[in-house]
Amino acid sequence: MFLPVSQIKSVISTYGLLSLLILLTGVVTAKAHQVKVADDVGATLHIEPNDTPRAKEASQAWFALTHKGGKTIPIAECDCQLAVYTEPYVPGDTPILQPQLTVIAAERYQGIPGAVINFPRPGAYQLDLSGKPSSGQEFQPFKLKFNVTVAVGSNNNQSTQPNQPIVSTEKNTRNNFILPLTAMALVSIGAISFVIFPCIKKR
Repeated sequence: MFLPVSQIKSVISTYGLLSLLILLTGVVTAKAHQVKVADDVGATLHIEPNDTPRAKEASQAWFALTHKGGKTIPIAECDCQLAVYTEPYVPGDTPILQPQLTVIAAERYQGIPGAVINFPRPGAYQLDLSGKPSSGQEFQPFKLKFNVTVAVGSNNNQSTQPNQPIVSTEKNTRNNFILPLTAMALVSIGAISFVIFPCIKKR
């Protein structure tokens, strides 16, 4: 998205330089995690890196399970299974993958289910997370369906990496925003310089 010079000048004169910076940085938006709800259970899905898995590369996925009211459901309290299907999905299809769920900690969640998924090729997939209480817990059995688009993988095939749970994605998520913010700041400075310097020269 590029703004005309006249519009940039108008924004600066009306709202100041800070508003221009906010306008330019607002052009790029972060992709949100997927959230699904069934009865009294909800789950947030995140796949590293940046919710954009790549074919034939090990992608760490995690599910933040919560009970109605916001209480986290750890995997120790849930008999959970994960199945991966190719799209278009037809009821009765056999899953192409059934990754083993392991205990991980991600962001502010502790003990939630996660799995390393190696998608075989680019395209659309459906992830089915199903579960029921493992022992006397007060939530209903559930089945949640997530649609995932897998991008073309790089030349470095990482599918042979061991399935190791991540400790935390909070640091990785923070680092993922540093480069885009730096780039946006440089673009903003360049745009501001492009508008202001000609005005100074005219004076």
